[in-house]
Amino acid sequence: MDIGVPIRNLGAVDITVLKKVILEQEEDAWFEQEHRQQNYEVHKQTSSIVLLFCDDEWPDISTFKEPGWDRLADVMMPIIESILKEHYPPGGTILRAMAARLHKGGVITPHVDKRPSFHAGHRIHIPITTNPKVRFTISGKPHKFEVGQVYEINNQFTHSVMNKGKEHRIHVIFDYMPPNES
Repeated sequence: MDIGVPIRNLGAVDITVLKKVILEQEEDAWFEQEHRQQNYEVHKQTSSIVLLFCDDEWPDISTFKEPGWDRLADVMMPIIESILKEHYPPGGTILRAMAARLHKGGVITPHVDKRPSFHAGHRIHIPITTNPKVRFTISGKPHKFEVGQVYEINNQFTHSVMNKGKEHRIHVIFDYMPPNES
């Protein structure tokens, strides 16, 4: 969604339990649902544990629970719901929710999220792990994402990420479509 600025810091959130549960996931869990990696070239160097995902039938979009739901929903969804309650109008739809991992040495090339649901939905990031060699750029300007903070990015601006570090970068990412946006 075009929020008028490249990024908004929505404040702090306690991710202690969520981080522990995500980091304890088996390696195979990161490859259970590879829709993003198979269909979007920019996500080839990522892997995800997906809880919710939506189809592309705009505007009659449907969301589906994915394999990560059973393992992460109990800890992730209360955090997501508290962020939504504090910052967004009630009655909307969570279109996507996942733990997304940019592999060490990986790059997400510059792009704009083009599907209609990305125009209507707020894209929120909760950093779980990062390192000093991660560079997240929006409209050509670098932005530092801190673990324990919540950010909304403007996915209608060109954005990219590179991870030159020796550790994976993990963010929880979710998309929220407010009521009456479709």
